Amino acid sequence: MKKAVVLLSGGVDSAVTLYVAKKNYDCSALIFDYGQKASKEIECAKRIAEGAGTPYRVLTIALPWKGSALLDESKSIPEGAASDNGRIPETYVPGRNIIFLSFAVSFAEADQSEAVFIGAHQLDFSNYPDCRGEFFESFREVVRRGTRRGSEGLELKIETPLIDMRKKEIIETGHDLGVPFEHSWSCYRDNEIPCGVCESCLFRKHAFQEAGIKDPLLKYGTGVLQ
Repeated sequence: MKKAVVLLSGGVDSAVTLYVAKKNYDCSALIFDYGQKASKEIECAKRIAEGAGTPYRVLTIALPWKGSALLDESKSIPEGAASDNGRIPETYVPGRNIIFLSFAVSFAEADQSEAVFIGAHQLDFSNYPDCRGEFFESFREVVRRGTRRGSEGLELKIETPLIDMRKKEIIETGHDLGVPFEHSWSCYRDNEIPCGVCESCLFRKHAFQEAGIKDPLLKYGTGVLQ
């Protein structure tokens, strides 16, 4: 079977992407510990990979220049719809997907994988510039020109299966594939239960509601997302 590397953050989107990729590829997951406040997502990513029977690597990297509310203790996590009116919110991590994809491409080449999967999508998202289709089109050209596989005429695919899905559709797809959403973590904070007020929590809440599927992270009574 063909091999692929899947970027796995522990969130809903990357979990669904892993299960989509597993349909056609023998997958390895790449998980990043990059100093994020929500370190809980790393353990969630491990559980998702283990439940899917997917080997994983946790790569620890440092971004000492910070530049994001997800990394910098001096910046608070914004609440509500932080990316309204096309704004790029303080939760944007400078160049994160460029960095992550570069590591994943290196791993894929060394592992003789044929594809790299990432769960980015450009509908119902936080306006991050490195989650847009035009970015991935450009990055595919970088991979074609800057890798051994590319220079030998062998494509290393950059797969974005969720890119044009609404968050509701992502939840529905994951539900159909049996994704264990109870092991996922979307919150930008590192609490016992989701904060319910950051933009990522709100996207998740609305998506589950629109899909008519109960979010398993609300199993603690009324939860905080209601």
